[in-house]
Amino acid sequence: MELLKERIRKDGKVRSGNVLKVDSFLNHQMDITLFEEIGKEFKRRFSDCSITKILTIESSGIGIACIAAQSFGVPVVFAKKNTTKNIDGAVFSAQIESFTHGRVYNVVVAREYLSPNDNILIIDDFLANGKALIGLEQIVKKSGASLAGAGIVIEKGFQNGGKELREAGMRIESLAVIKSMSEDGKIEFE
Repeated sequence: MELLKERIRKDGKVRSGNVLKVDSFLNHQMDITLFEEIGKEFKRRFSDCSITKILTIESSGIGIACIAAQSFGVPVVFAKKNTTKNIDGAVFSAQIESFTHGRVYNVVVAREYLSPNDNILIIDDFLANGKALIGLEQIVKKSGASLAGAGIVIEKGFQNGGKELREAGMRIESLAVIKSMSEDGKIEFE
């Protein structure tokens, strides 16, 4: 998606440790016009699937998932990183290691929001090592729902997450795949 790649080139900032900061338009301040185009592109790429729900993880994926859900006309369910008092009853859970935060989260989704009748599309902002997708896939499996695939805004193609998940059979559609990036700001796309 050229519009997204141009925005990454213009406003993305490469930091040490293979961190790409896109918080001026993607995951802190959100460019809703860009999100609308991202949502339309995910709808186009998954038009062969009858999606019933979009699943994401808090917090950076929520905005993108919500706008994408408008294109699909379906609700969004997000996995919470912390159990709260307002989640009562049974949950589906998975352990997820965050690349960005360097910690492990026990994420949960209330059982009432996923069922065997659902065909789930996972939406997330980044794919690096694939741990978030693995955890969300586990939640989908535990619910008995079907997984149509994952829509990723930015994939770090130089890390193994996407490759390993594709080899394991997961359909992944990434809108911008980064081949390499350096701290001097140079970003190359596949």
